[in-house]
Amino acid sequence: MGGALLAIMPLAMVLANRSSPVVVGLAATAFLAGRLIEDRGGTAHRLLRPLASPLAGAGLAFLAWSLISLAWSPFPASSLRVAGEFLPTLAAAYLLASLAPGRIPRFAVRLGAIAVVLAGVLIAVDLATDLALGRALGHRAAAFVHNRPALTLDLVAGPLALVLWRGRSRGSAGAVLALGALGVMRSISGAAQLGLLAGGAMFAAARLLPWRIAIGLAGLGLGLALALAPVEGDLLARVMPEAAHARLEQSSSRARVAIARSFGAAVATDPWRGAGFGTSARFAETPVARTVPAEMRVLLGVGHPHNSFLQVWAELGLPGAILAALTLMLMLARIARLAQPDQATALGLIACAAAIAFVEHNGWAAWWTAGLGAAISWMREASRPRAEATSEMDGPA
Repeated sequence: MGGALLAIMPLAMVLANRSSPVVVGLAATAFLAGRLIEDRGGTAHRLLRPLASPLAGAGLAFLAWSLISLAWSPFPASSLRVAGEFLPTLAAAYLLASLAPGRIPRFAVRLGAIAVVLAGVLIAVDLATDLALGRALGHRAAAFVHNRPALTLDLVAGPLALVLWRGRSRGSAGAVLALGALGVMRSISGAAQLGLLAGGAMFAAARLLPWRIAIGLAGLGLGLALALAPVEGDLLARVMPEAAHARLEQSSSRARVAIARSFGAAVATDPWRGAGFGTSARFAETPVARTVPAEMRVLLGVGHPHNSFLQVWAELGLPGAILAALTLMLMLARIARLAQPDQATALGLIACAAAIAFVEHNGWAAWWTAGLGAAISWMREASRPRAEATSEMDGPA
């Protein structure tokens, strides 16, 4: 049951584009039940031992700071609501990535390939037929309803293709990559397309370059994304030509630059502790917003900065940014231990996710967390046979 639920998640997102947290939660519950039936003591050890690692320590410190920041959130009810959506999904993703590898049946791998192929084809066909499928299902008649499914395909397709390739299903692996990419490129999500290009470029670089250089490039990219997030808007306003804005009109590039400038101005006013976890939805009402010039204050009410790195700065301040940077760098240290092509695929997934996070969505969104959990689960399944003796108990990076 857990394997089947993990497999169908991308297709479920096409049919109901907020469904991934429920699907991942049920899949995690099924794998947990199966592992407990097999070996109750071993399951507890498998889940708890990775939490003693430096990477887990940094991640848990980041979560602890997020919870501490609730103490000064001006909207504690809103912050708790965001935490109530994010934290259970994060726990389910951790359970899934810890317990699923090594227990995903072969039929579920094939089912996963079918689900990704169908999801990509359905997105392309629905958009080509003026959303006929969406109207038949009672969805909103708007092309952006396929943005979340396309972003989910971005995350899942590469790791699943590696599982198939490792299982000598080379044709299925190619179909997953090609038709998953079809759905992404046919969607109107510029973020999904950027993620696909970034992930593909990073995968190619990691396959062609020495591993130290590839890891260094990934570290440089993540470090700059986090360090420059508060000044992203000002930088883009200065260097981005009008022709680029015209070409990216569908992606609302001008508005995104203005939003980044507004949130960056708020961070500059109070960079030390942030406004508090989960405050982005009502950021225009926070005390720090009143210190921002009036002409830039309006765009603080858009719901979130459309940049997860900037959201960390705005909500959690400098301590949150430092802990996030530490977590990301320790994650790369773990990735550096992988052999090829696992390392290249993992770096491609990181580049894809980071590119999307830099331009899109709320960083605490449950559907995004669930998609990452599914992608990491497939990634660990692909890496498991050669690293079983050491990495099984290390937990998911």
